[in-house]
Amino acid sequence: MWPESAPTEADRLSYADAEPMPYWLSGPRPEARPALDGKAESDLVVVGGGLTGLWASIQAKQKDPGREVTLIEREWLATGASGRNGGFMSSSLVHGIGNGLTRFPDEVPLLERLGLENLEQIRQTIREHAIDCDLLSPGVIEVAYTPAQATELVDLKEQLENYGHEAELLDAEAVRGEVNSPIFVGGLWHKSGESTVDPVKLCDGLADLAESLGVTIHEETEMTGLEEAGSGVEVRTSSGSIRSGKALLATAAFHSPLRPIRRRVIPVFDYVLVTEPLSESQWETIGWQNRQGLSDSANRFHYFRRTADDRILWGGFDAIYHYGGRVEESYYQREQSFAGLAQRFLTAFPQLEGLRFSHRWGGAIDTCSRFFAFYGTAHRGRVAYAVGHTGLGVGASRFSAGVGLDLLDGISNEVTKLDYTRKKPVPFPPEPLRWSTIQFTRNRLAAADHNNGERGVWLNTLARLGLGFDS
Repeated sequence: MWPESAPTEADRLSYADAEPMPYWLSGPRPEARPALDGKAESDLVVVGGGLTGLWASIQAKQKDPGREVTLIEREWLATGASGRNGGFMSSSLVHGIGNGLTRFPDEVPLLERLGLENLEQIRQTIREHAIDCDLLSPGVIEVAYTPAQATELVDLKEQLENYGHEAELLDAEAVRGEVNSPIFVGGLWHKSGESTVDPVKLCDGLADLAESLGVTIHEETEMTGLEEAGSGVEVRTSSGSIRSGKALLATAAFHSPLRPIRRRVIPVFDYVLVTEPLSESQWETIGWQNRQGLSDSANRFHYFRRTADDRILWGGFDAIYHYGGRVEESYYQREQSFAGLAQRFLTAFPQLEGLRFSHRWGGAIDTCSRFFAFYGTAHRGRVAYAVGHTGLGVGASRFSAGVGLDLLDGISNEVTKLDYTRKKPVPFPPEPLRWSTIQFTRNRLAAADHNNGERGVWLNTLARLGLGFDS
């Protein structure tokens, strides 16, 4: 399927001049909000200026307009995972129905319904507030590279339809009629529950909405400490502090002061390339007129899509964990990953030989062992958290923010009573066992891809234990 040989010099030259930053962040942005300077007070402080934090601040004000809400972000809004993803916005709250059935089978019908409702509510917010984020909802095609993968899509179609989704099977001719690649042998078009957006434009629009509701936003304000204070908490920052009745942490893959998060979230680095805009003649060789998002069925999978200005975004495959769970600036650029992405891109689309890439970047995914968000409270209920989205946070972030707020406010409802909400993923082992286990698991995933997706003893054992690793 993919080349066994090392990437060539031509592969490396294709991205040599690419801008080393996310494509979504390379356009014009609003002026940064001022950093917190000195001491402040608030009813609720939200930590994290990505999608989860923004949705939390919006929903907090919508539920209680009189509540003083302050959001702080360590750098600038959307510079973490929310601005480094592919812009795929899925309804899934459990990283796919199969994964949900493995963990909470009795709750999947409700979670699928809530996920579809959540996605529609995001779309409604975008429409009502005229957020210009290039929202499209043509669905996503999951493509197969092998006959074995194509066969698995038959069962997946039935599974999706059993839970209220619309899906269409595509044979080799049909899938290549949608997006022309010589390596596609089949596909499943998920026609419901999937959209694409420009995630940074979405964040900027949500920030404007939050401020219109009265939320105070401070950028370049890093949380340096969190402790109980009086009947509330005090959030210490690099340039001051905030006394607040409550706090909600939406810190994703970045270091958390809470041990339950540190034990269960690891930062896994993912890498992306974006091409120059394609010419009309180049698009004629590919088709892709319906602008669906695409992903593949492999264990180490790619995701790819058209952008609003007719580029191709191509990401995924590698999932790089660094010893100790470090998140450092140097990790956002990885030559080996970019070279592999470029080589595999031209394998998928050989008709685009000579096309150059304009942007290259990496991002840290907040990964947990169940592959979807988990929740909890700390400091006697004064602090709540929603973390661990494992790559599907663009859509699930709004739902997660609401769950976190309900836990913080002590609300009992059909969602907070679910095992999905109450139970937490299996913790990762401590170092050095954590690093060695992850590396061996990555090796076994690669072996499975070379063996028609057949997972061996190690991967099946991890699945039984509820501890896994996904790209």
